[in-house]
Parts: sequence; C-alpha cells; structure tokens
Amino acid sequence: MRFKSRLIRGTLIQRYKRFLADVRLASGEVVTAHCTNTGSMMGCKEPGSAVYISRSENLNRKLLYTWELIRANNTWVGINTMHPNKLVPEAVEAGRITELSGYQTIRREVKVSAHTRLDLCLEGASGSCYVEVKNVTLAVNGVAAFPDAVSERGTKHLKELMRLKRQGHRAAIVFVIQRGDCEGFRPADEIDAEYGRWLRRAINAGVDALPYRAKVTPKEILLTARIAMNF
Repeated sequence: MRFKSRLIRGTLIQRYKRFLADVRLASGEVVTAHCTNTGSMMGCKEPGSAVYISRSENLNRKLLYTWELIRANNTWVGINTMHPNKLVPEAVEAGRITELSGYQTIRREVKVSAHTRLDLCLEGASGSCYVEVKNVTLAVNGVAAFPDAVSERGTKHLKELMRLKRQGHRAAIVFVIQRGDCEGFRPADEIDAEYGRWLRRAINAGVDALPYRAKVTPKEILLTARIAMNF
C-alpha cells in the first residue's frame, strides 16, 4: 500500500482525547491531526518523537491531517488502524499471505450476526473463509503483543470466528504488525488476560491465527512475512 501523497514530517507534542494529536511541523507551525487508533498506543505516543502525518485533499474535513507513523525504538511504526483492512486484501490478492490463497472473491465488512461484522469473507470453490484483521503496534522486548488495552470487542470477534468454524466454515484472524522490529507475536496477557484465554481457545478450536509483519516506511506499508507465535 503506497501513500497517495507525500507524508509530512513533524514532531509529536501530545496525543490526547484518544482521537487527537498535536504535531509541530518543520516550519514551527503546530497542527492537530486525527488519530484513528483508539487503543492505549503504549510505547507509540512519546512526546518529542518524530512522526509523519498525511494531509487530506478534502478541504471540508474538520481535521485536514491524519497521524500515520511514529518513530519508536529506532523503527517506523504505523499507527493508522484503517490501513490493515487495505493491506490484508492487497496481500491476499498478491499471494503474499499463502495461507489465504485459492479464493476467487473478497467481500468486506461482512455481517455475521445481529450485532457483529467481520472484516473480510473470502469465497471460492472450497467454501468461505471469514477473516478478522487486527492492527498491532505494541512491542515488548522485541515481541509484538495484542491488545494494548482491554478489548471486549476483540474477544467478541474471537467467539464469532469460533462459531463460524463450528458451522463448517474456515475462520482466521490476521494480526498486522505495523513495525519491522519484532521477531515473534503473543497475546498481551498482562493487559487483557481474557483476550489471551479466548485466543488460545480459538486456535485450539481450529481458527487460524496469522501474525504478519509489515515493512513500514514514509512511502509505503507492505506485509512481508509471517512471524512465529510465542505463547
């Protein structure tokens, strides 16, 4: 996924009210950027860090800028949670997620119950595969971890994937690790023990857990390789 326009470099002043970030540009101007990430962003919100933001062409937007990247642990980290839902279908179509190959069509935002939608449904001659996509920015001692805040919604998604698996469908969860400095992935049990328990149950029930690391640069974000699960 290439960024549509050239990103603008700045310095993070603060992230606040979950959805807002003040950024100082090289000119000295301070702008407020939209933060799509609703998690705690642990380790990815340090004031004074180098960041990149994008500028919308829609001049009617309340906030013209969107926070895209931050420099953390000497690596660029993608914090925009909207991008994984583009990255995964792109990677599936390009054959970079080999575990999800062989499907002819991809549907997005698929309603699977009265109150739940999953990100993708892959369909082909072999049947359907329901896929939930999660953005991962947290790293602990070189290992990516999810979630970075208690996620009841994430646990609900795991239960839905297990239900679909019991019905005879294939089910998978793709963890998009938007940083290149992690060699493994694990559930963040110290933050949300319930999510960790349900992720292990889902895997034991046959749900595929696929942690994929991304190469993140100010020009593009690209899924590159599956990394090991560390339990």
